[in-house]
Amino acid sequence: MSGSDLKSELDLAALRAGDRAEFARLIDAYSPRVYRLALKMLQNPQDAEDILQETFIKVYNALPNFEGRSSLSTWLYRITTNEALMFLRRKRPPQDSMDETFGGEDGYEQPRQIVDWCCLPEDELMSEEARANLDAGIQKLPEGLRAVFLLRDIEGLSTRETAEVLEISEAAVKTRLSRARFQLREHLSTYYAERLLNAD
Repeated sequence: MSGSDLKSELDLAALRAGDRAEFARLIDAYSPRVYRLALKMLQNPQDAEDILQETFIKVYNALPNFEGRSSLSTWLYRITTNEALMFLRRKRPPQDSMDETFGGEDGYEQPRQIVDWCCLPEDELMSEEARANLDAGIQKLPEGLRAVFLLRDIEGLSTRETAEVLEISEAAVKTRLSRARFQLREHLSTYYAERLLNAD
């Protein structure tokens, strides 16, 4: 049975009542996505495993009080993201925190360098090295921009769902996503500029 089938059949009342079998089904349904998000946030498999474990411990303890005002998946993403962000903040200086890296919400810096990628072959765009470079660019994003980008563009959540997960406005999601995309485009432009120079 697929994860989506499990999600549709999860018994919320049983979960709230502490049914361990139902909780095991919850883990089966959501752990791949929780782990993937944590890994993209942290870029370290062991750290992602720790976040996965901590997330489901918190979920188990909090389920009796889960009111269902948001969907179960949104709630799980919120806990995972919060755990990952707290982990990152413990490892970084205060000036790298989410609140201090965004600045104002109106507008964003334009990338300094934009490269036309049309002349690059498709296999160059999709190479393992290119994907690794994209991951490196994601890691360079400020934490809050990274969270928005991963939830919207990698996990495929809607603007509304992302806003619910991060507990910010939909307008803030759109602004932060624009900033993240522009910063990533600048990062990738540097990479592809080098590829084009080497191709000449």
